[in-house]
Amino acid sequence: MTDSINFAILGPGSVADFHRQAIEANAGAGARLAAVAHYNPARFEALSARFGVPCRTQADVLADPAIDVVVICTPSGQHAGQAIAAAQAGKHVLVDKPMATSLADADAMIAACEQAGVKLGVSFQRRNEPQFIRARQAIEAGDFGELALGAVTIPYFRPQSYYDSGGWRGTWAGDGGGVLMNQGIHLVDILLWLMGNPVEIRAHAGTLHRRIDVEDTLSASLRFANGALATICATTTAAPGFPHRVEIFGTRGGFQVEGSVVTRWLVAEPAAARIAPPPTGGEANAGAGSDPKGEGPALFMPVYREFIRAVREDASPQVDGREGRRSLATVLDIYKSAGIYRASLP
Repeated sequence: MTDSINFAILGPGSVADFHRQAIEANAGAGARLAAVAHYNPARFEALSARFGVPCRTQADVLADPAIDVVVICTPSGQHAGQAIAAAQAGKHVLVDKPMATSLADADAMIAACEQAGVKLGVSFQRRNEPQFIRARQAIEAGDFGELALGAVTIPYFRPQSYYDSGGWRGTWAGDGGGVLMNQGIHLVDILLWLMGNPVEIRAHAGTLHRRIDVEDTLSASLRFANGALATICATTTAAPGFPHRVEIFGTRGGFQVEGSVVTRWLVAEPAAARIAPPPTGGEANAGAGSDPKGEGPALFMPVYREFIRAVREDASPQVDGREGRRSLATVLDIYKSAGIYRASLP
């Protein structure tokens, strides 16, 4: 590998623009977008103009020794096959969430990357939000005492036209699930990052207002090893304009976040707190709650910075394959409890 790290994006859809901008923002660390890949040659010219690099077939990208990292932004049901093929071609892999739609596929991706000696990273960019970083530090420092209760609320809006825009959207084969797998898994990741792994799950789900195969509304209750409880409520049928909400409460404090705004941060003994409180107050923006492109590329930039570091220093990515698998496993367990899990996908 040369001083530059050459990236290729598979699946140049809307989220790929954020990845492109994050790569460009890390040019000082040697990041360089070298190619994008698409299955339809009729679109190569337009995509090449949009991204400013050659558009090629996936096979051509994987056969190119100059490509160091493959970024997978395709529909979720395609992630596993593409990640395994990239690893076997000797490429590092950075995959958008969810890493796969089944644990068998996730395990195969992890095994393929380990056998090939390449890095596998999963893009859970919300871990880079400063309020969640500060909350994790406060929890680890004991500022909130023993955790007792968590709550994640995801009142998102996706119109029927969103699902109709791609034949894979809202399908088990293409999406692997609905609001929880597609939109909600980011905040499932945050909840587990802060509270640990659940040991018991109860859930309900339904398809209430969208013409799709998967759930558009879901609620779940989780119990953790220390006895703490948490709830997850999610929908893509809320009126547009609501931000998501994350709340964690412990015996000596806790916090409440709406969108990216900390609305409440409480420590029972402020003088004894080891972590300084973040700024509070302000009006929360709905962000991605109403528009998938509503939050921009800023949170993706540290994902790439850390992935570049992992490649250069032979270190673990910010979220590696096993960590990415954890959130997928929890989503699938919730689906099992709700009675909508599809063990075998087409």
